Amino acid sequence: MDVRIRNHVTVTGRADGPVVMLAHGFGCDQHMWRLVVPILERDFTVVLFDHVGAGRSDLSSWNEERYSTMGGYAEDVLEICRELALGPVTFVGHSVSAMMGVLAVARQPEAFARLVLLAPSPCFIDDPASGYRGGFSAGDIDELLESLDANYLGWSGAMAPVIMGNPERPELGEELTNSFCRTDPDIARVFARVTFLSDNRTDLARVSVPTLVAQCSSDAIAPPEVGLFVQSRIPGSQLVTLNATGHCPQLAAPEETAAAIAAFAGAGG
Repeated sequence: MDVRIRNHVTVTGRADGPVVMLAHGFGCDQHMWRLVVPILERDFTVVLFDHVGAGRSDLSSWNEERYSTMGGYAEDVLEICRELALGPVTFVGHSVSAMMGVLAVARQPEAFARLVLLAPSPCFIDDPASGYRGGFSAGDIDELLESLDANYLGWSGAMAPVIMGNPERPELGEELTNSFCRTDPDIARVFARVTFLSDNRTDLARVSVPTLVAQCSSDAIAPPEVGLFVQSRIPGSQLVTLNATGHCPQLAAPEETAAAIAAFAGAGG
C-alpha cells in the first residue's frame, strides 16, 4: 500500500518553503487544520495526513496489533517522511500526536528540523508517587473508557464539548462531536486506549531537535502543569502559553496557533 493512499497524504503551499507536517489528534482528521493551513501555506510547504482509521485514510490498512501502541503511529510518520523525501520537516503534533512526534524524533532525528507539541500530554494519569499531575486519576480514565465502550456515540456527545472548551461557541463543540461520531467505534476504542493509557514521560529526554511546547491558557485535558513538565524534560525546549482556551486551538484560535507555528518553524528562513 502506497503510504500516500494509506494516510491520505496531501501537500500544499509553497514548494520552495520550509516543510511543516501537521498531525491531528484522537477522533479527528486533517480537516481540523483547515483554518490554519491557508495562513501557513503562504510561506511553507504544508503536509497533511490522516492517521490510519481516521478521515479518508485506507481503513483496510488498520490492524489492532500495529495501532494499539503509539509506536505504530510514529512509524507511519517516519514512512510518510521517507516517501515524500522533502528533507527535514517541522512536525506539529496536536494532543496525542505530540507524543507520536516525540517517538518519531527519537527514532530518526535526522528526518526532523523542529518539533511543535500543541496541547501535549505525555501521560494523562496522575502519578502521586512522583508528584506528576496529568489531570486525571486512574479511576477517572477507567470510567472514561468504560463509558466509551458502552456507548461511543453518547460518550462523544458528552465528551467532545468538554474537550473543545469554549462553551460560548457551541458550534466548535458540535464540530468535534461530529468528527468523533464519524470514527469507527471499534477503531476509536483502540485509539482511545493508546491516547489515555500511554505513558511517554521518559521518552521526552530523547528529543534532540529544537522543540516548542505550545499549551492553551485553559485546557480541561492538558492542564498547565503538563506543559511545564514537558518543557522541563525536553532539553533546550521553549514553552509558550497561547491565549486560546480549550484543547483544540487550531479551531478555537487559528490565527494565534498558525502564528506560533510559523514563528518557530522559520517562515522565510
